[in-house]
Amino acid sequence: MKNRSISGNFITDILFEKGLITTEEIERIVNIQKTTAADLQKIIIQENILKKDEMMMAIAEEIGVKYVNLDDIEIDPAIASLIPEEMARRHQIIALDKDEDLLTVSMSNPLDVFAHDEIKIRLGYNVDANLSYSEDIKKTLDEIFGVADEWDKVIDKVENIEVTVLKDEDEKVDDISAISKGEEAPIIALVNLIIVRAVKEKASDIHVEPFDEKQLKIRYRIDGILHEVMSLPRKLHMAVISRIKIMSELDIAERRLPQDGRIQVTVSGRKINIRVSMIPTVNGESSVLRILDPSSILLELDSLGFSPKMLPRFKSLIKKPNGVILVTGPTGSGKSTTLYTVLNILNSDEKKIMTIEDPVEYRLKGISQIQAKPKIGLSFAAGLRSFLRQDPDIMLVGEIRDKETAEIAVQAALTGHVVLSTLHTNNAPSSVIRLVDMGVESFLISASVIGILAQRLVRRICPKCKKEIEMTPEMEKIIGDYGVKSNEIKLYKGEGCPFCNGTGYKGRVAIFELMIITDNIRELISKNATTNFLRDEAIKEGMQLLKEDGFMKVCQGITTIDEILRAASA
Repeated sequence: MKNRSISGNFITDILFEKGLITTEEIERIVNIQKTTAADLQKIIIQENILKKDEMMMAIAEEIGVKYVNLDDIEIDPAIASLIPEEMARRHQIIALDKDEDLLTVSMSNPLDVFAHDEIKIRLGYNVDANLSYSEDIKKTLDEIFGVADEWDKVIDKVENIEVTVLKDEDEKVDDISAISKGEEAPIIALVNLIIVRAVKEKASDIHVEPFDEKQLKIRYRIDGILHEVMSLPRKLHMAVISRIKIMSELDIAERRLPQDGRIQVTVSGRKINIRVSMIPTVNGESSVLRILDPSSILLELDSLGFSPKMLPRFKSLIKKPNGVILVTGPTGSGKSTTLYTVLNILNSDEKKIMTIEDPVEYRLKGISQIQAKPKIGLSFAAGLRSFLRQDPDIMLVGEIRDKETAEIAVQAALTGHVVLSTLHTNNAPSSVIRLVDMGVESFLISASVIGILAQRLVRRICPKCKKEIEMTPEMEKIIGDYGVKSNEIKLYKGEGCPFCNGTGYKGRVAIFELMIITDNIRELISKNATTNFLRDEAIKEGMQLLKEDGFMKVCQGITTIDEILRAASA
């Protein structure tokens, strides 16, 4: 079969026959193409001769295929990665769906039989081809596979830069003039790419660390685990740190004291907020950039990982007209995501919601958010006290850290408000004892707290390299301790692949422990019951332990036993 190309005269002839363009417009298109060598389809769109969808639908109709606008659909990276990057870029093709041995794809040229044959021979799939705009395919491939080519080019440039590193720690640095003016651009490009790559790989943090006199390490925290992505020459340390300081409006002359700042960038059309922390170490300044992506925070409760049994109980809890609701867990356990999701659900024109946070990580429309500033007296307690004069319905305080904040939160709940907050405790029942230890009277706790949610984040098994594994006697015992029969489930693990960077995991899901404060538990709290008594009563009332919820997700093939044992205590 002859290979046919969708370009040049083929496109203009189709559009002319359908009466969509005139001979004068064709002549203009051809002249522009001769002088710029630009893609013909791109010229038609840029010159406002036709809209993208109008042009692509006409071409698709002519060649007898479906047109897919990639802007309108969500691409599954696991499916897209079925076609190796080199092949996908060479043929301008992206995989959309898979059904047994049939691969549904979008191509800039669905008539390319060589591409069909290569997929069949190399990958073993038959092809169902659709048409998509070539620029959309390029953009999508960049989002799926990252920016490796640009990264390599920038690294080649910056590794050849000659930089004079200042030795005297007290010497003032006014700017990044340690790099000559002509060499400034590569450092800017390098820092930009470090951020862009981190966003594309869904990293939560970027660590820029000078470990010794020879190297500057760049590490990403992905799914809670640190991964080294680059080791740069140590001579670039000051230039990279100075660039980050300039972006976050910090004092580049100050290298002896910690500094905190913020950066806002746009990546693939999304606004990304970055919280920057600088701290001096014996090897030089170390920087950590916390990536705050607003598009990842406003989720539905259904997508957080609640079990079918727990979800309706939690939904009922957050609809209560008053009371304290606590979310507990260590740093990085997803508490902020859960609370912001709750606020998003409760947010309406009929409710006034106020928050005091340190820092304000995500901006929420329709909600009054305050940044705590302890240095000037605006503490969590002071903010909460002021809230009561603002007639709010719902209040969120970033963390209950002391007796004063706890008592104000309790009083607010008792006077008809919903108060959301966090505590750093290992499980739900121990949160009650933590409040007592702070000095809050037990009868006030029992009267005001209506529910406590403990949570952790565990890594999901990579969907691309997920394989069933045999259950060992050790695994069988662990599962059996939680009432699950080994012959009723299948266990899985990720073998490691390029999609998950060889880890076997991709993405995270939360495991939960929800303690609803029932009348029986309320009575135990008033009597100063121990954590064990509270836990036993909560279990009788239907509470699942963190590990129980975790092993349910193991049985569902979502995560592994190792992840649950790593994340959840007994």
